[in-house]
This record gives sequence, C-alpha cells and structure tokens, in this order.
Amino acid sequence: MNLFVSNSVYIFLKNAAGVAGNIFAIGLFVSPIHTFRRILRNRSTEQFSGLPYIYALLNCLICLWYGMPIISPDNLMVLTVNSAGAVFQLVYIILFISYAEKSQKVRMLVLLLAVFGLFAIIVGGSLQIIDFSMRRMVVGLLSCASLISMFASPLFIINLVIRTRSVEFMPFYLSLSTFLMSTSFLLYGLFNSDPFIFVPNGIGTILGIVQLALYFYYHNSSQEDSREPLLVSYA
Repeated sequence: MNLFVSNSVYIFLKNAAGVAGNIFAIGLFVSPIHTFRRILRNRSTEQFSGLPYIYALLNCLICLWYGMPIISPDNLMVLTVNSAGAVFQLVYIILFISYAEKSQKVRMLVLLLAVFGLFAIIVGGSLQIIDFSMRRMVVGLLSCASLISMFASPLFIINLVIRTRSVEFMPFYLSLSTFLMSTSFLLYGLFNSDPFIFVPNGIGTILGIVQLALYFYYHNSSQEDSREPLLVSYA
C-alpha cells in the first residue's frame, strides 16, 4: 500500500512538473507576437531574421520525435510541448515568408524544405534501428544536442548585456519564462530518470538564473526596448 501511494505521488509530481513546463512554454511561444504584429502592420519583414524560427522548428521536431511513444513511451509532456512549439514556429515561418522580399522568400523556403528533409532522414533512420533501447539512445542524443545548442544561444545576449551594461535586448518576461520552463522540465526529467531531458534543461536552468541575475543587476541603467528576442527554446 505504501509503495503504491509513493509511486502515485511520484507520478503525480512528474506530471505536475511536465504540465507546468508546458504552461511556462507558452510565454516562449508567444514572445515573437509583437514582432509579427509589426511585420503585419508594415507588410514587411524589414531587418528581422527568419533563421531563429527555422532553427526553433527543427529543434521542436527532433524533440517531438523523441517524445513519441515509439521512441520513449513515458514522455508525453515532451511530445505535447514540442507539438505546440512546432505549430507556433511553422505559423511564424509562413507569415515571415508571406511578407519577405523575393530573395528572402526563396532562402526561407529552401531552409524550410531542408528542415523537413533532415527531420525525415532522422525519422527514417531511427526507425531502421530495431533495438528499442538503442533507438531511444540515438534519438535522445540528437534531442539533447539540439536542446543544448538552443539553450546556448542566449550566451550571445548575455555577453551583449555585460558589454553594454544594458538589458534592452534581454526582456525580463522571456528570461523568466525560460528559467521556469527549464526548471520544470529539469524536475520532469529527474522524476522520469531521463538524462536526455534533465541534462539540457539543467543547463537551461543555470543560464536562466544567470540571465535573471544580470537583468536585476543592470535593469536600472537600461530602458525597455521592443526588439525581438533572438531565439526561444523548448524542452
């Protein structure tokens, strides 16, 4: 009886952490909306780059595949958050292509096709691995590497904040959402004993703490700016 109760509590805490991670991820998913309002209003992508959305889509697709039951049957929350993230990124990319100049349209379309092509290769290649444990390890390593590279992207912003002593390019809500989401999926990965989740999200949590610390240290000397965050990450 005690073992059953303990196991139930354990599962509840794991799912609670996963649900919290999904909720906090919404803050990251909607972060570019201000930018796309401006694009829609001006009917131009101006100097904005579409590359962050392309890379974020690839990351979401790889992590989504890792969360599929055929790869890791106990990671439903990873599947849901990255499914939502992929939809958001695809919508952003379509809007960006719609209002980009011709040369940008072609480039973005080529990159989008490359993302789908690479994802198809990953899916097809992993399905050729008969051994379930090996298949999970291969896809898990790809997912982990993708997440770490995404979480490392704020290092440029951190360096910029330190050099300029200004947080205008590092919005508080985005840093907070990153920290809360990473921490939630760190706990989710720990409860699930999944290093492919808790390792990259542990790194994300540390970077989130650094960003928040820098924000509170430098925000008095900065003015809020409406520029777009460079990149968002999903668990």
